[in-house]
Amino acid sequence: MNRFFRGAIATVLIASSLAACTPADKKTEVKESDDLAAVKQYSDNYLSKVSADYSFDFAKSLEEFKTNEKLGYRSAGSEAELKTGEKIADEMKKIGLTDVSKDEFTVDSWTFEKADMTFNTVDGKEKLAVLGAYQTNFDTKGTKEFDVVYANRGTSDDLKNLDIKGKLILIDVNQREDWWVNYPAYQAHLKGAAAVIAVQSEGYSEVDGDALNAQDICGPDDAPAFSMSQNDAKELKKSLKANNNKLTVNFDAKSTVKFDQPTYNYYGKIEGKDPESYIILSAHYDSYFDGFQDDNAAIALMMGVAKGLVDSGYKPEKTIIFNALAAEEWGVSNTRYDWSTGAYNQIFRIHPEWVGKAFADMNFELPAYEHTTTNEIRADYELKNFLTKFTKSVPSVNGVYKDGISVVSPLRTWSDDFSFSIAGVPSLRNDFQDSEFMHSHYHTQYDNEDTYNGQALEFHLNLYGLLAMHYDQTAVTPLDFTTRLDALAKSVKSDVFNSANVSSNELTAAIEETAKTAKEINAQVEKINADYTKALVAGDEKEVKKLYDDSRSLNSSLLATYKYAQDQFVRLTWEDEPIFPHEHAQNNIPNLQGAIKALEKGNAGKALDDYLWLIDNNWYTYDFDKEVFDYFTDYVLDQPADRLMWGAGRIMGHEDLYDTVASLKKKRDKKNADVSKELSTLTAALERQEKLLKTSVQDEVKSVQELNAQLKKMK
Repeated sequence: MNRFFRGAIATVLIASSLAACTPADKKTEVKESDDLAAVKQYSDNYLSKVSADYSFDFAKSLEEFKTNEKLGYRSAGSEAELKTGEKIADEMKKIGLTDVSKDEFTVDSWTFEKADMTFNTVDGKEKLAVLGAYQTNFDTKGTKEFDVVYANRGTSDDLKNLDIKGKLILIDVNQREDWWVNYPAYQAHLKGAAAVIAVQSEGYSEVDGDALNAQDICGPDDAPAFSMSQNDAKELKKSLKANNNKLTVNFDAKSTVKFDQPTYNYYGKIEGKDPESYIILSAHYDSYFDGFQDDNAAIALMMGVAKGLVDSGYKPEKTIIFNALAAEEWGVSNTRYDWSTGAYNQIFRIHPEWVGKAFADMNFELPAYEHTTTNEIRADYELKNFLTKFTKSVPSVNGVYKDGISVVSPLRTWSDDFSFSIAGVPSLRNDFQDSEFMHSHYHTQYDNEDTYNGQALEFHLNLYGLLAMHYDQTAVTPLDFTTRLDALAKSVKSDVFNSANVSSNELTAAIEETAKTAKEINAQVEKINADYTKALVAGDEKEVKKLYDDSRSLNSSLLATYKYAQDQFVRLTWEDEPIFPHEHAQNNIPNLQGAIKALEKGNAGKALDDYLWLIDNNWYTYDFDKEVFDYFTDYVLDQPADRLMWGAGRIMGHEDLYDTVASLKKKRDKKNADVSKELSTLTAALERQEKLLKTSVQDEVKSVQELNAQLKKMK
């Protein structure tokens, strides 16, 4: 065994004994170890080679190509995205990755070139407002005059008495608390508006009054929408008020969506001794505006880890794949699930053979910023205990994450790791969602290099480079099913079950029995991995090979069982939050019960204000026409799976309460109003949800029992 092979066991012991140190100039706290010098030497070697400066410079270089000269943007299938992908591929080759590959897939492409509005302010000056855009078709073919009308929040009531045909509709929107922009955009479209101009009132773009916003549209391409800053909107509103809510502006805009266009994912490798076992690192390279944090810095983190490993001479056991993904922000028109398109295509359609061979996908988002004082790793349930042990040995970096690292579960749907996860690749990412950054800078032109925190990026380079090596030196994938089972047990609300006359006893018993089996498998896996570590440290190549070869069947079985768990236990709410199957009905039942009780007491207002809006997507019944509500309901329930992608089959059902809500709104203030029809509707809905809870639990029992059977076969 040569020195590099022995050095390659550097992070095998990291979870239990080694706190890697870094050179003094990296200002990293060091915990010395008494382990073998070869172990410490190799981790030190990586940490001395990896460079935040390299990653920063590469992140900045990704701003070279853009669709909009004033604002940036490199969006799905655009020339800017295509050129940026080629740039990343060239860099992969330059830093020493091998088998650099270009994977083509089809997207609905979007190219946003411009959206410039000029209007006269109240003091007679000409004002230029540069607007952002959403993924829709709108081309003025040069400067064109439009009338503008202010329509408050763009609801059906707001538009009811306005003449908006052929006009631009200025609205205020809070996409975090109220609704996504597709609802008012489609409402205005049905009324004949030329386009919606959305101003973020709160929720996003709070960093500055000049901030624009960009998000995925989640709607059709022919319901155009643009984004205006609060400061520009204030001036426009003043002019509108001075002219009785009617103003003519000049608008020069071009936003183009084309269907079924090619784009590309790229990946390069550090090939290991086992070319058929993978560790995947991933990040997306499309962006809004400059996209420095989201996701230039993430691509740069991935490339920095790759370069650090190559420069350190690391010789992996498994093949490490570095995957740059296109079309994360958006990639399919007119679907609820229009993001993570590149990742979904990569793992479901282009490389499904990676499933069952990949130990993990480590996905990166917004990593050069200290989002909170605790560094969070968000991971699948099955990885939580393994990662928690590992984090105890990650070196700290002065100035960031003073409260250490926490591992949280489950994964959320906001990033590419979710697509990998439900495909069957155990996944994790650096977390960012609970940060103030999401309210302030996220998806604005202020996501630029001014947000750069070099210590945060250095910390992530250290953490994920060491984690990649740690995974590499693990013989059997460290999946612990007890965490998911515990979460499933805790998710059961016995009061709801009792009120629906549904027993949880059989489910609880199945969970307890399966958890016992899972613990036995955990012990088996831990012993194999410990023996593997020992053999690697001793340089016993014969024993290393034997342990590895003998454990391939167990490893494959664990990954297959993980995939089964993802298929059976991961469902989504109508707001894209992961839940267990029974939680859909469990969430609806108490709200239906509460609404029924309120109506029985003659309190329609309480039914509306406290309960009905919490049932499925009925929040939108309060403010939009039925045609709008039906459109965005049906495109989830009735679209083919290939358009729903990672959301296909994940929603458990739907209670359409539009007519009930509309009727109760009229009766809210009427004394002794007849609500018998509404009570009948809600009672029938409650019966359906109680039945759904019962069948969901029955299915969960069978699934948990099957999970137990699969685990028992591994003994």
